[in-house]
Amino acid sequence: MNKNHIPLSMLDLVPIGEGFSPGDAIAQGTRLAQAAEAAGYLRYWVAEHHSMVDIASAATAVVLSHIGAHTQHIRLGSGGIMLPNHAPLVVAEQFGTLEAMYPGRIDLGLGRAPGSDGETMRALRRDVRADGSEFPDLLEELQHYLAPAADGQRVRAVPGSGQDVPVWLLGSSTYSAQLAAFKGLPFAFAAHFAPDAMQMALDLYHRNFRPSAQLSAPYAMVCINAAAADTQEEAEFLFSSALQKFLSMGRGGRNLLAPPVRDMASQWSPAEEFRVREQLREALCGTPDQVCAGLEALVERTGVEELMISSWIHDPAARIHSHELIAQAWL
Repeated sequence: MNKNHIPLSMLDLVPIGEGFSPGDAIAQGTRLAQAAEAAGYLRYWVAEHHSMVDIASAATAVVLSHIGAHTQHIRLGSGGIMLPNHAPLVVAEQFGTLEAMYPGRIDLGLGRAPGSDGETMRALRRDVRADGSEFPDLLEELQHYLAPAADGQRVRAVPGSGQDVPVWLLGSSTYSAQLAAFKGLPFAFAAHFAPDAMQMALDLYHRNFRPSAQLSAPYAMVCINAAAADTQEEAEFLFSSALQKFLSMGRGGRNLLAPPVRDMASQWSPAEEFRVREQLREALCGTPDQVCAGLEALVERTGVEELMISSWIHDPAARIHSHELIAQAWL
């Protein structure tokens, strides 16, 4: 039971599993969002990734528009839009349009990574000199387009200008944590794939936060992987798809999300097992009570104001059931 009333949200990578198409994955994400809304999740976010054969959320704003049409009140957002890949005016227009369609439900989470490999980054950004260092300037420009237009301002985001779309900064290091604190923005840490700097980043954010027009006090969220089932054994079975996913990424592979296996021993070397388990050391896997005990400990450790969970579960029905079990035990 969540004694502290910490909200629970969801990050959906819209995974494409073996035996499924991108269209199937988006339809499955839609059903997941509907189930999340019914279960009491605060937010449903999707993330921008490119050239990844097992992720169907590259056109993030398009996916969110579809999800919005099939849900009623759950907040929808990007976790995130990789801002250096885009002109800030276009992002302001896209999320201004989403806000116009689904008022009061849209979050704009921003990252500075490419969301893919170097070759794909060059295809997206064209400017081979772009390395993310321009992120603060791009953020400033984006906030300018989202703010109420000044008299005589010729270039405007329509829709977007003055629509008060909440901006979040996302990160897996201390960089975005410090920038979010300086700008007075909410911050989300990506412990679901890069947990190393989690505590330092969240401490820096809370310690250095400066109030802004958007936010008067620090507000941090941490995202982790989680898999819940009726038994520990079944949860570990479901979670083996995540283990295979991270194993494949470490090998440089491009594969659809694999079905679960009962025994991982034949899948990896001891060194690979150590690497994958270290990368996923913040993940929670077990019965709903076990997962919620881990969430309580995570809140105690980090002081975050919100939790977000992600999952790499191959079976769409089991994935929905996992998220429902966690919400029933937590909320």
